[in-house]
Amino acid sequence: MLKKADNQILTQVGEGTPMGNLLRRFWMPVLLEEEICDPDGPPVRVRILGEDLVAFKNTDGKIGIIDAHCPHRRAGMFFGRNEECGLRCVYHGWKFDVDGNCVDMPSEPEETDFKQKVKIKSYPALEKAGAVWIYMGPPELKPEFPDFEWAHLPKERLIVTKRLTECNWVQALEGGLDSSHISYLHRNLEDLKPQAIKKKDNLSVNYAANDRHPVFFIDETKYGHRISARRNANADDYYWRITQFMVPFHTLIPPQIKTGRDSDKHSYAGHVWLPIDDEKCWTFSFNCNPSRELDEQEQEIYHPRTGMWGPIDENYIPLANKANDYLISREVQKDYNYTGITGIPNQDAAVQESMGIICDRTNERLGTSDKAIIAFRKRLLKMAKELEKGIEPSEASMNDAYNIRSATYLANKEISITDGSEWLTKIK
Repeated sequence: MLKKADNQILTQVGEGTPMGNLLRRFWMPVLLEEEICDPDGPPVRVRILGEDLVAFKNTDGKIGIIDAHCPHRRAGMFFGRNEECGLRCVYHGWKFDVDGNCVDMPSEPEETDFKQKVKIKSYPALEKAGAVWIYMGPPELKPEFPDFEWAHLPKERLIVTKRLTECNWVQALEGGLDSSHISYLHRNLEDLKPQAIKKKDNLSVNYAANDRHPVFFIDETKYGHRISARRNANADDYYWRITQFMVPFHTLIPPQIKTGRDSDKHSYAGHVWLPIDDEKCWTFSFNCNPSRELDEQEQEIYHPRTGMWGPIDENYIPLANKANDYLISREVQKDYNYTGITGIPNQDAAVQESMGIICDRTNERLGTSDKAIIAFRKRLLKMAKELEKGIEPSEASMNDAYNIRSATYLANKEISITDGSEWLTKIK
């Protein structure tokens, strides 16, 4: 269980809060590139960390992300005219460039220098890996963009999606750190049949279904945590799933292997759990294969609208959501899967959002399978409290440390996860 004060620090992300200040030290995705693809196109509303902003792409293709309200009389900049390398407020014509400078003030006399004294709040932004990213921290501390492996891939090897999650970002992210829940929440009842349990190693096997009691090993790294979940695969081997947590809100999901001994050539996925405010977050998903182009089946699986992270509507809101009980079917729950809910992200959302908009962690009872959750909370709380004392997060400037991946593999039981495993070396 967590103390009430610590739960508040962990979950509150507004400007001036300890966690809000910490998150602002890192680059964050706020939009998909498809949402703001045309120069001089329509502005786009953005809400992030409790701040209301407006994004636009100027005539030269540069991204600007500015305050949602004009500094003159606070009219909405969403209604502005995006023209000639600036966004012009339609109320009195004040115009601002991507850096927040007022470049035209037609309502004032030409001889005045008033426009030189006016700026609108703006944040640095860039396009990378199918998304638009923003940095909201002190300008003098702006770090390099993290060196994610998937950020270097061509579009043929990468599909980026997002979906709304209607709860606080922490409980959503903690679901991504919890490797034990796949044995139940995402369980297919086919695994209960005796013939599924008896399959041999050289055939398709669901190792997570065969051993539902993973043993966890948490390694603290300079980028976050390496979370190793070990299950019995057979008499000789362990089944290892390596989940990566990268400070402050990135996770890499290990692929499942049902044939073979490792996931070296498998596609993998990562998430960014981006707080909209204290009560909602965007779940960005980066699906990729560094070795080859995504095949037709993978393109269907990762399709932004209808694939495994969907289905979603034109506003990226899941069609199965809390308003319709995630389209649960008790018949499906009885005969097909453990929840009666179709789709892994919908199953995740059902349990995460059922905790309440902001989970009350003072009433939790954590067990040994929650080691990764505990480690995450301790690290983020420590970082937020240190920042209040003036200690900047070193992770924000370690961009090269983020070039890692998740992995799944079979290894002989005599090989320790900490003693030079071939796969551990590959994913560091």
